Amino acid sequence: MLDSLRRLDARLAEAVAAATASYGSGAARDAFRGLHTGAEDVVRLLERDPGVSALGPGTAAGLPGTAWLAERYDLSAFEQNVLLVAVAPEVDLRYERLYGYLQDDVTRRRPTVELMLNLLCHDVPDKLSRRSAFAADAPLLRHRLVRLVPDPHQVEPPLPARYVVPDEQIVDVLLEVPGLDRRLAGWCRLMPTDPGPVAEQATEIRDLLLAGHRIYLRGRPGSGRKRAARTAAALLGRPLLHGELSLTPTDPSAFDEALFCFLREAELYGAIPLLDGADALDAPRRELVPRALAEAPGPAVLTGVAPWQPTPTYRQHPLITYEFAAPDAVARRTYWASALAGRAVAAAHLDVLAERYPLTPRAITEAADATRGDTLPELSAAARATVGHELAELADRIEPRARWDDLVLPADELAALREICARVAGQGRVLREWGFGRRLSRGTGAGVLLTGPPGTGKTMAAEVLAGELHLDLYRINLAGVVSKYIGETEKNLDRIFAAAERAGAVLLFDEADALLGRRSEVRDAHDRYANIEVAYLLQRMEAFTGLTLLATNMRQSLDEAFTRRLAFTVRFPFPDEVSRARIWRGIWPQDVPLAPDVDTDALAARYTLSGGHIKNVALAAAFLAGAGPVTAAHVLHAVRREYQKMGKELADEALPGATDG
Repeated sequence: MLDSLRRLDARLAEAVAAATASYGSGAARDAFRGLHTGAEDVVRLLERDPGVSALGPGTAAGLPGTAWLAERYDLSAFEQNVLLVAVAPEVDLRYERLYGYLQDDVTRRRPTVELMLNLLCHDVPDKLSRRSAFAADAPLLRHRLVRLVPDPHQVEPPLPARYVVPDEQIVDVLLEVPGLDRRLAGWCRLMPTDPGPVAEQATEIRDLLLAGHRIYLRGRPGSGRKRAARTAAALLGRPLLHGELSLTPTDPSAFDEALFCFLREAELYGAIPLLDGADALDAPRRELVPRALAEAPGPAVLTGVAPWQPTPTYRQHPLITYEFAAPDAVARRTYWASALAGRAVAAAHLDVLAERYPLTPRAITEAADATRGDTLPELSAAARATVGHELAELADRIEPRARWDDLVLPADELAALREICARVAGQGRVLREWGFGRRLSRGTGAGVLLTGPPGTGKTMAAEVLAGELHLDLYRINLAGVVSKYIGETEKNLDRIFAAAERAGAVLLFDEADALLGRRSEVRDAHDRYANIEVAYLLQRMEAFTGLTLLATNMRQSLDEAFTRRLAFTVRFPFPDEVSRARIWRGIWPQDVPLAPDVDTDALAARYTLSGGHIKNVALAAAFLAGAGPVTAAHVLHAVRREYQKMGKELADEALPGATDG
């Protein structure tokens, strides 16, 4: 570059000599040159023939060009020298003063198109023909090597009056400035060559890149898309330039500029460009991506979660989609074994972790690193901590605290709940090893209906199931799911089920009859769309591979199509006297100071309360007792309040042996 500038200095010396003769010997001493025009200046200007340069004849071959730029962008010798003249002030500001003098205007410190033509053209016909180098479709502007910037003080200035400003990316390359372009600093990083473990996916992607294809890697975050792309680039001996599209400008024109700069930076570094999050772009910006890729040389990689949406540009320049399917249980077990290598983890625990949690390879590694424990509860907690964040925005997470001993149910209902656990635990064996999964395209999950009066233990049973299976439990409030806008209910349900599948969570639809009621005869558009919502939920439940719990107080209101598709129906009857006595005995924590006059059998015989109401009474009585023991009087008062909430009157009475408290 410095050698080229020395040649440029020689040409500028000739031009300065010619300009001095043309402008007069006093021009250089005039501090206000170009800011005023005197009579002598007018005469001098009129004496010159149109188009004749005041700087003497130049030549496009007189200056050395940059060979690699000429080859890549098909630049003529003239265009190479235009770039050199434009870049010179970036090296030494003295060129600004020289350009101001040569342009007979101290305010014009950047070279204009006219200065380029005067310096580099031999005569007037040459100058006229060289104007085409500044056309929009000519290499300098088409490849954005330079910009033509108008003087802000002029309205619609002619082409010769426009400044020629080099792109800063090209300036940095010519001056061998290390590091990424400043415009890319906020959303790009250059990942050096690092082959790492070579998987089959990486070799297949390498072959596609070697053939020059543009590839769309589709898969869940953490599925190994970027790792495979980086390995594939390393196998080709090239680094990877990673760009995070979510951090790019939202304005389409600014985005187009950033995208062009990114792809050229990848070319300059010899890197494979990877644009992450392409599917999340809005339509105007998404349309620009395949067009930019088509204009850039060589292969490129896009990543996303959703299918790539076709656009007119996409159809002209298609992308090859490469799917990163979620690893199955067998593959997940391999990842778990690798992540926990050297730790005393039982083989049975690895089986459970692989079956219960549909994690990506990255999530498995994060879960293994997050705990030093080797027990199943510790590893399960770490696995759950890596997922479920998306589901937490759509539903309420319930911490499973209830245990089997807390459930007061008939023997057959308890047996049904244990069968549900056994079904979830045995899914891997039945569906994969025994082949049912290959024969059944849907309905492989476990849909369970929990039906019974309020307070009979449906939510407690859901906690017991989730706790036994070491899974997170999320309660769906259908009031926040059902929307009056057409299609929104289906979208909300799809987001919930998709997030639950990724998290391996248990879903509890409370008061399910609000949405799962019987489909009605279609009398108007409202009925038709209500029926569509019910049908959609039926389909989505069948496609869900996890455990879905539907809780309802009104079994008779449910659509028969739901009950036919359910794996289990568990009744929660109103507790009889014996069951109520068990609930009363088990409701008091060990540390509660309970007075001798509290007769749990008498309470069960006298008050027909469900388990939920008994819980409310016990908690209220404890607060009434304050620091002292809980007496029968406290319990009786709490019972009376509970009856009032239920809209019932309780006659004045006292438990046997009760005293005033």
